[in-house]
Amino acid sequence: MTIDSPKRKTLVVILGATATGKTDIGIRLAQAFHSEIISSDSRQIYREMSIGTAKPTAEELATVPHHFIGTRSVTEDYSAGRYEEDALQCIEKLFRHHDILFLVGGSGLYIDALCNGMDALPSTDPSLRQQLTQELEQHGLEALTLRLRDLDPVYYKQVDRANPQRIIRALEVCLQTGKPYSSLRKQTVKQRPFRILKIGIRMPRTQLYERIDRRVIHMMEQGLEEEVRSLIPLRHYNALQTVGYKELFEFFDGKISREEAVSLIQRNSRRYAKRQETWFRRDPDTLWIDGDTFCAEKIEKYVREFV
Repeated sequence: MTIDSPKRKTLVVILGATATGKTDIGIRLAQAFHSEIISSDSRQIYREMSIGTAKPTAEELATVPHHFIGTRSVTEDYSAGRYEEDALQCIEKLFRHHDILFLVGGSGLYIDALCNGMDALPSTDPSLRQQLTQELEQHGLEALTLRLRDLDPVYYKQVDRANPQRIIRALEVCLQTGKPYSSLRKQTVKQRPFRILKIGIRMPRTQLYERIDRRVIHMMEQGLEEEVRSLIPLRHYNALQTVGYKELFEFFDGKISREEAVSLIQRNSRRYAKRQETWFRRDPDTLWIDGDTFCAEKIEKYVREFV
C-alpha cells in the first residue's frame, strides 16, 4: 500500500462503547472536514442486519459517504483479517482525494486489525472447525466459553463472549498450537503509511446503561422483532448469534416471553458495552472525550490542532 505525502494523511478513529453516539459524532466531523467515513462495526457490515445493529439511517448515509455498511451478507464468512485487507485498500483510494478520513465504530478487533495489523496465526483446520461447531450446536456457547476460560483466561476476559465466531477461532488456535491465543496476538505492530489519531467517547456508566435500555425499546418500536423473524431461515449463521437477535430467536422458539427477550437484550447489551470499555481502555494512545453536548466540537478542535 502506497500513499503520496503520508505525513499529510491522517486517519481519525472515533471509538467507544455501544450507544455513546459515535454515529452522529462521526457524521458531524466528516461534514466539518468534507471527508468520508469507514465503518469499523463487525455487524453493521451485514446488509440483513439493520435495526438490531443501530445501522445509520438512509438519511444519515446520504449525508456523507460511508463505507463497509451493508456490504456483506450474513451467509458470508467474513473475518477481521479480511476486513484489514479490504479497509486498507479502501483507505488508499480515499486518501487520493482526502487528507483526513474517519474510522467510526465499536468493534475493537476490527479497529486493531486496521490500525495495528493482524497476527500471523495458523489457518483454519476444517475438521477442528467442524468439531467445535458441532459442540456449539450440541452443548451451547457457554460450554465453549468455559473451555476457552481454561485454555486462555486472558483472552476470555477480553473477548465478546456472545460472539461464537471469535470463541471458536480462539479455541482453534489454542488447540492447534498448544498455546494461549492471547500469547500469539500483537507480537508486532504493522506500520501504516498514514498517521492515526484515536479518540474515545466515554460517559458515566449509569448514563450509558440508561441510553442502552432506551435504545433497545426504540429498536423494538422500529420493528426489530419483524426484522429478526425474517431472518429465521438464516439463524444458524454466526453473524446472527448476536445480541438483539439470539434473544428474539429464543422468544420465537417459545423458550422465553417477549418481555423477557427485551430485558435480556438490554442486559446483554450492557454487558457488551462493559467489555468494549475494558478492551478500549487498554490502549494508552486513545484520547478520551466526554460524550456531552459539545463532544463533536471538542473533537473537531483537537483534530484541527493535530493536523
